[in-house]
Amino acid sequence: MIFQSFLLALQQTNDPKFRKVLFLGIGLTFALLVAAYAVVLWLINWLVGDQVTLPLIGQVNWLNDLLSVGSFVLMMILSVFLMVPVASAITSMFLDEVAQAVEDKHYPTLPPVPGVSFWDGLKDSVNFMGVLIAANTLALIIYLLIPPAAVFIFWALNGFLLGREYFMLAAMRRIGREGAKQMRSRYAGTIWAAGTLMAVPLSVPLLNLVIPILGAATFTHIFHQLAARGDRG
Repeated sequence: MIFQSFLLALQQTNDPKFRKVLFLGIGLTFALLVAAYAVVLWLINWLVGDQVTLPLIGQVNWLNDLLSVGSFVLMMILSVFLMVPVASAITSMFLDEVAQAVEDKHYPTLPPVPGVSFWDGLKDSVNFMGVLIAANTLALIIYLLIPPAAVFIFWALNGFLLGREYFMLAAMRRIGREGAKQMRSRYAGTIWAAGTLMAVPLSVPLLNLVIPILGAATFTHIFHQLAARGDRG
């Protein structure tokens, strides 16, 4: 079901309505990554300064030059970590448009959505962003303690978190917060697996630019398929 949902999302890139949101999402994703990268670079420069003294080497003045020359490579590396909160932000902004495009094409008989209020959506996004940042900050300790398992822990942790958020956003449009929570609990394993399969390509530079929008479309399909399964008992 998860792969089928992803393939349906991928096939819809021919839909002009969907393609418009996809390209806009890619552009904003890239812009957010550049902004986040600029902040990280500024912090490094602020902490280290123009000169730094290294043990056995002494004072070096080439750190800024190295950061400038290696900016693109550094951005690609940092995008692996920065892409998770960026994906969360992009999903919060575009989920409704993506879900509507998916439903117009694949579920045209559905009634109009009641929607989620702006303030409820903003509160959910801010709360989730805090959880996401806190969880990944704490996970850094585990990464350092068990380096060989770091990438798998990263995928599993962020797959769990992103899967919950993507599913909740998709489900709340149709069945409200409480209904979405109940459904999320019932299908927790499927949602975690789908989130993890989304977190893996998020860690691949350049490919990760298209994942937030495709992920939103995928979870819209997953919600509707799980809802249909529940209706069948």
